[in-house]
Amino acid sequence: MHAVNMLQAKSNLSRLVESLEKGTEREIIIARNGRPAAKLVPIDTDVAAQRLGVAKGAFQMPDSIDAHNPEVARLFLGPA
Repeated sequence: MHAVNMLQAKSNLSRLVESLEKGTEREIIIARNGRPAAKLVPIDTDVAAQRLGVAKGAFQMPDSIDAHNPEVARLFLGPA
């Protein structure tokens, strides 16, 4: 946890946000008159990004996976 005063936060906002994005800081406390007033934290977008490939190598896809596409489409869309 890193703490900065309001003037430092205004002057260095880009650098503070960059440190959150890079992961060098997990949260930054912004103080007013020496008292904590706000917390700057990264948005949890990494959670979704981490999900990609979570099952990689966990199962095998058969070569015939697309063999029944027309039949499945007919079940959803009805006769053409």
